[in-house]
Amino acid sequence: VALAGPALAQAQRPQQGRGQPQRGQRQQAQAPRPQGSPANTPLGPLDTLARHALIVDFDTGATLLEKDADIPMPPASMSKLMTAYVVFEKLREGRLRMETELPVSERAWRMGGSKMFVEVGQTVRVDDLLRGVIVQSGNDACVVLAEAISGSEEAFADMMTERARAIGLTQTTLRNSTGWPDPNHRMSCRDLAVLSARIINDFPDYYRIYSEKSFRFANISQENRNPLLYRNVGADGLKTGHTEESGYGLTASAIQGGRRVIMVVNGLPSMRVRGEESERLIGWAFREFENVRLFGAAETVEEVPVYLGERATVPLVAGRDLVMTVPRNWRSGAQIAVRYAAPVKAPVARGMELGHLEVSGRGVPDMTVPLFAGADVPRLGFVPRIGASLRHLVFGS
Repeated sequence: VALAGPALAQAQRPQQGRGQPQRGQRQQAQAPRPQGSPANTPLGPLDTLARHALIVDFDTGATLLEKDADIPMPPASMSKLMTAYVVFEKLREGRLRMETELPVSERAWRMGGSKMFVEVGQTVRVDDLLRGVIVQSGNDACVVLAEAISGSEEAFADMMTERARAIGLTQTTLRNSTGWPDPNHRMSCRDLAVLSARIINDFPDYYRIYSEKSFRFANISQENRNPLLYRNVGADGLKTGHTEESGYGLTASAIQGGRRVIMVVNGLPSMRVRGEESERLIGWAFREFENVRLFGAAETVEEVPVYLGERATVPLVAGRDLVMTVPRNWRSGAQIAVRYAAPVKAPVARGMELGHLEVSGRGVPDMTVPLFAGADVPRLGFVPRIGASLRHLVFGS
């Protein structure tokens, strides 16, 4: 709950190296489907097959589901979200342009795993490289961008970690630009959700790339691996990931009825289960919760009596829109109370904190929101104050 302010067609070349290292993938896909353990939700435990999971409401920041969401985990290619975020920043700063052509090193060309199939010695436009990262999950494209920005992938990874901490990703340490397996390359579900929200808010024009379903480069057309883009759930991003260590993961965003949620899952046993479990959890989040607007920013919550003021009362306002994410049946048991000391002694300045709003109910944590004076109330002059004081003595407040 928070105050409102305001996420697989085959390539036409041999498949060695598509995705992150695939050793053991066949056995994983054919293994019996395990029984999920519960995630915590405001409505009680909910089983999920994911080892790590988080669902948050984009507008309010409310946590709808979490399971080991703050534990650093191997993010695989989901960490390419941070790679793209840094590139977006350089574009905004003017250090890069979408039409800028960057050279392909031998190291970038030799990268295994997912590829957009750049060739050593050629130059590739930034807009193609970004689509190679976002749509095709190309490790080669990541290295080209990293080397162009920082001189080396190692220096780029250090810079990414520093930027991640600066924007509030407290459980993020990055060792490469691709998500390639490294024991110290880690992110948490919550960090990935925060990063996704930053991309959506900070770079809406570039965010549109995450909804593109395919991209063609070097006469090879590859499809976006985000399974939710092909299902009727309102998905418009963001990024899949897979290594043997991490299992199958997805950071996703979807909108239904004007409401956006962000979901991060990781540690799923197969590509098929990733698609099914992601669709199920996204559907649950939209089905079970809604956003309720309690008060507008300047809407009067209560009128508070003023003592010795030029007006008898002062309006209490929340100061900004008050929106809550709540279970759909929450209204019937909701409890809302306004607390303040009255009368308020004049003078009163607009914006002065005068009380608070208390909200409670099943499925949401208790919330206390400060309330402020919505207008100035000057003190009465000397003679009117005498009359008002006498009336107060005789008749009370």
